[in-house]
Amino acid sequence: MSDALHARTRDSTEREWRDHDAESTDTAREETVEETESASESESVECPECGSSDLVTDDERGETVCADCGLVIDEDSIDRGPEWRAFDSAERDEKSRVGAPTTNLMHDKGLSTNIGWQNKDAYGNSLSSTQRQKMQRLRTWNERFRTRDSKERNLKQALGEIDRMASALGLPENVRETASVIYRRALDEDLLPGRSIEGIATASLHAAARMAQVPRSIDEVARVSRVEESEFERAYRYLVRELSLEIQPADPAEYVPRFASDLELPKETERTARELLENAKRENVHSGKSPVGLAAAALYAAAQLTNEQLTQADVSDVTDISEVTIRNRYQELLEAWDLQ
Repeated sequence: MSDALHARTRDSTEREWRDHDAESTDTAREETVEETESASESESVECPECGSSDLVTDDERGETVCADCGLVIDEDSIDRGPEWRAFDSAERDEKSRVGAPTTNLMHDKGLSTNIGWQNKDAYGNSLSSTQRQKMQRLRTWNERFRTRDSKERNLKQALGEIDRMASALGLPENVRETASVIYRRALDEDLLPGRSIEGIATASLHAAARMAQVPRSIDEVARVSRVEESEFERAYRYLVRELSLEIQPADPAEYVPRFASDLELPKETERTARELLENAKRENVHSGKSPVGLAAAALYAAAQLTNEQLTQADVSDVTDISEVTIRNRYQELLEAWDLQ
């Protein structure tokens, strides 16, 4: 009898508590709604000129205008939408971005994940020896999963070579991106059988630098490459022919700023060297000559004309052009200069 009485008492007590919690929840909800309504009423904007609340927002101009009197109430508002435009659902899905942008500099275009090399957890604490071994094993399997077949392994090795050589040559990121695209095209069109990965990668980087008008001489590229100069030149000619790359002949003036900076020459000397080269083009002296040799000779000649202390040996060390070539081109540039 006592147990039944205790059970009924407990049930009634729990029922009272549930009713009390429900009432408290309803009261809190009503208070929240009232606060929201009062806040929205207090935040409502009216026209300071005519007192109208009929305001129109022009997203294209970033302005808020009164529809009654035309007063501009707010301008230069922040556009929180995307910076691109889409005219159909397919284009909108294509341009929508989630996460980091894709890049051609990685074989998987940056869509896969990487496991960091730091042996620390999320709080910065060092991992134990057992956890370190486990993480190293996970890194190994992660690298295996990132390259699913031989084609991806080939691409991964080649893009690593392109990035290494571009860093050594001081080439910008847009050149690396173009070189990666050229190599991908060569790989897709099966141009690699019978040729080394390093040779095609070097040729792709040289072609990309020429296309971006930041060329590097053959000697400079061959110095940082892992293949012989003759192999690299054959691969370059093969790529240009098979991929129909539109590469203009290198302009000697494109080498002048870099060489002048390495030689620490003033702007006046650099400008004179450009004028010498422009005059050589008008006189057709540059035809059949090495662009690097002409640039080196133009800098040496300009230094002589502007009374700068510069020797042929200094120019030869920076440009990798022999002193004999510099002297020959130097005489030709000065003869064309005297004819003007």
